[in-house]
Amino acid sequence: MTAGKKNNKENDGKNLPLVEHFFSIQGEGYHSGKPAYFIRLGGCDIGCRWCDSPYTWNPDVHPIVPVDEILNFITNSGTDSVVVTGGEPLMWNLDYLCNKLKEKNLVTFLETSGAYKLTGVWDWICLSPKISRKPDEKIWQIADELKIIVGDVNDFRWAEECRLKVKSDCVLYLQPEWKRFKTIIPEIVEYVKQNRQWRISLQIHKYMNIP
Repeated sequence: MTAGKKNNKENDGKNLPLVEHFFSIQGEGYHSGKPAYFIRLGGCDIGCRWCDSPYTWNPDVHPIVPVDEILNFITNSGTDSVVVTGGEPLMWNLDYLCNKLKEKNLVTFLETSGAYKLTGVWDWICLSPKISRKPDEKIWQIADELKIIVGDVNDFRWAEECRLKVKSDCVLYLQPEWKRFKTIIPEIVEYVKQNRQWRISLQIHKYMNIP
């Protein structure tokens, strides 16, 4: 990671490593099926074995783009909501981006592992914590949605540990690891039948062949 990118968390966040951006349909969790503009930022040091976007991990291979330019993409799309994802987007200072989005009365969604301190102003936070790099303690009680990726039955134990830390009205999701879907989905179905506080999240965008 270059010095400029490494220090982005401490600077004004006016330039961010942009992997891709597109107008699409939210494909996971509580807001599945709704249109939104997606901003995918580069950089992640968690390294999940099942990650479906490992091309985002190294921020140095992605262009540093002025936030004001990113805002033009969003505005021209006609969207009313923006999802910021990664990689791990909280590696970067997101205050400037969010302030500009709120000036345009856009609804802001964050998808994060919570491993870094929160920046930005968010209407909805989807927390997907990873056991290898546990979240900052402050994010548990402000997350609106908890999404646990389930690859094997041992992940249910991690899910329950996380459930005890979030607020009482946080929406709880178990999402099958995509590459192990056929193997693990029967286990998730049975688990949710016995533990009805949980819901099942499916990656519907993959079934529709859209980004």
